[in-house]
Amino acid sequence: MRTFASSFVAIAIATTSFATPAFAQTEAAADEGLGEIVVTAQRREENLQDVPLSVDVVSGDKLAAINSGGGDIRAFAGRVPSLNIESSFGRTFPRFYIRGIGNTDFDLNASQPVSLVYDDVVLENPILKGFPVFDVARVEVLRGPQGTLFGRNTPAGIVKFESARPDSTSNYLKGSFGRFNSLALETGIGGQLSDSLSARFSGQYQRRSDWVDNIAEPGKNDLEGYSDIALRGQVQFAPTEDIKLRVAGQYRDFKGTARVFHANMFVPGSNDLSGVGGVGSDFERDKVWTDGINFQRLKLASISSTLEWDLGPATLTSVTAWWMGKYRSRGDIDGGFGAAFLPVSGPGFIPFPAQSRDDVPDLDQVTQEVRLSSNNDEGLKWQAGVFYFDEDLAIASFNYDNPQDTNASVTALQQQNSKAWGVFGSLTYPVSEQLALTAGVRYNNDKRRLDVGRTGFFGAIGTGFARVKDDNLTWDLSATYAATDDINLYARVAKGYRAPSIQGRALFVFTTVQDAISTADSETILSFEGGVKANLGGRSRFNLSIFKYDLKDAQLTAVGGTSNAATLINADKVDGYGFEAEFETRPVDNLVLTAGLSYNRAKIDDPNAFITGCGGGCTVTDPVRAGSPGIYSIDGNQLPQAPKWSANWTAGYGVPMGNGELYAFTDWAYRSKVNFFLYTSEEFNDDHMLEGGLRAGYRSDRVDIAAFVRNITNDVSAVGGIDFNNLTGFVNEPRIWGLELGLKF
Repeated sequence: MRTFASSFVAIAIATTSFATPAFAQTEAAADEGLGEIVVTAQRREENLQDVPLSVDVVSGDKLAAINSGGGDIRAFAGRVPSLNIESSFGRTFPRFYIRGIGNTDFDLNASQPVSLVYDDVVLENPILKGFPVFDVARVEVLRGPQGTLFGRNTPAGIVKFESARPDSTSNYLKGSFGRFNSLALETGIGGQLSDSLSARFSGQYQRRSDWVDNIAEPGKNDLEGYSDIALRGQVQFAPTEDIKLRVAGQYRDFKGTARVFHANMFVPGSNDLSGVGGVGSDFERDKVWTDGINFQRLKLASISSTLEWDLGPATLTSVTAWWMGKYRSRGDIDGGFGAAFLPVSGPGFIPFPAQSRDDVPDLDQVTQEVRLSSNNDEGLKWQAGVFYFDEDLAIASFNYDNPQDTNASVTALQQQNSKAWGVFGSLTYPVSEQLALTAGVRYNNDKRRLDVGRTGFFGAIGTGFARVKDDNLTWDLSATYAATDDINLYARVAKGYRAPSIQGRALFVFTTVQDAISTADSETILSFEGGVKANLGGRSRFNLSIFKYDLKDAQLTAVGGTSNAATLINADKVDGYGFEAEFETRPVDNLVLTAGLSYNRAKIDDPNAFITGCGGGCTVTDPVRAGSPGIYSIDGNQLPQAPKWSANWTAGYGVPMGNGELYAFTDWAYRSKVNFFLYTSEEFNDDHMLEGGLRAGYRSDRVDIAAFVRNITNDVSAVGGIDFNNLTGFVNEPRIWGLELGLKF
């Protein structure tokens, strides 16, 4: 979804939050048109229209509106072009995709090619990437390789969050209540405590009652409920005008159920959905028939410090952060009850019960970055820095023979240590008043070790280990040309890098532990991009980017299959190209319209890339490798979870009333067909998804009261599958409606 400058957000009907005085600024802002969008995509504040790369921005207020009714970061999927987000774990483990590039790996050490940066701190582990988004100034989506300024594991792009700062004067409290007893509370309070000291406290609490009925226990809703609390405290000390030291602490405590899987959700030979009554019955997302134990627990905490020291010609910035986490998740992977060899089973054919649990007993991530940036607005601009990353991660996985067992029959333990460091620099030089050139380079060094142990697999006890390391140069070159005062043209070529990976999921693999461990060499991407950024008469804005990339030695994860494994492979390359187009306009003072469209081709190009097919009876449509039944070629396949087409649009209208306005706002997101796995099959895909939202109410500079509905049409779309046991799948979020009240003070 397109975004608006902070000044425009205050008056545009497309904004949907009380956190900025709405109508009080309307008349003043009307003369300024859409205003200027400020981004920090290049680690300094700049006008979006001047930045030579494809960037989208969503204000914190806008994201809060999308999340009405207790949504999480997945609600952001499709709201900007070329961005998809999905999860087989629900709210605690999102998987991100930009321009078709992502990773469907469900293991808790999975490497992802989309990096999340929260207040200048990279969040590496998947359970960190689900940290709630609240009290933020803006969210930036940087598309394409970002290897110079942000480093490793960014070949697809970055999602970047900027929290409201301690000296912010925007204090608010809001709460909503909706369907399924959904409750959402959020606050941000802070400001100056003295001339040199400021502080801010922010918090979010979200809760939903169980709303999915497990018909194994009639008359009781058993699943999909949760409570989720997240807190942030910040203190900023500025003893002089030149020095700022900000210390922040964050905490999250999540309790709920794991993602609900529906056994034999797909009709054999098609992607049509069936319900608990078997083929021919209507699918109901609030009904499941399962016999397993289900729970999910997550605790995260962090402490960080950011020092900004203005030295005159340059500013020294130091960012130090420590993140800690613990996680437990258990669910019924087969999605049904019983088994074919037992007296009863279903829905449909269940070859064997599958109940597993994955824990993170301990996660510690330490990062340190120091950079020096020039302060000049004119002439040569530069920045340089160093970066260090150290992560210790423990993973415990358990398999249970019977769904209600508390003692595991198989246990697999993974212990992983990752270290990385980098040195980088970037220059921007104005060749003329119209032309500016930017060049940057970064050296990356990565090391990772994984130790794996397994007990109880038919009495076998085994261990194994793997080590990977690499170093790499990433770089970028770009040019921005001001064709007119209102039209900028840009071109960019960039090389990105994803560090080598190890996968040690040995829980279900019928081999030695050492043989179950897989590794993947580093992947590199060379991306070419060009575009236009145009302000049209002050009331409209149009941005277009066209890109092509070659992803070499692409790290792919063969997920599931006959053993429910996660096996790493390197494909020779992925050939990608496409475009993103975005338009926003305010044809009259009280009406705002936005639209976005993207096309992404992301095809595997490797005639020697073969993987196992599903183990759950699906109909694979890829060619079989000669002499190897059950092994299929994936050459020419679109990457999983990569829709070729996506679109989004919004419309908002406001009518002045008293000291405020009556407003209505609607937002919509569409994506075309996606496959769920590297292979293609008749079952494990979804044709399209269309979700919309509506919000209407009254707001002033002090109050916002509104009714809302998310997924207004109650679209039911499959968003993923489990392929090793039966035709199991899971679907998108249901329709949610409710009321919200916000106060600003």
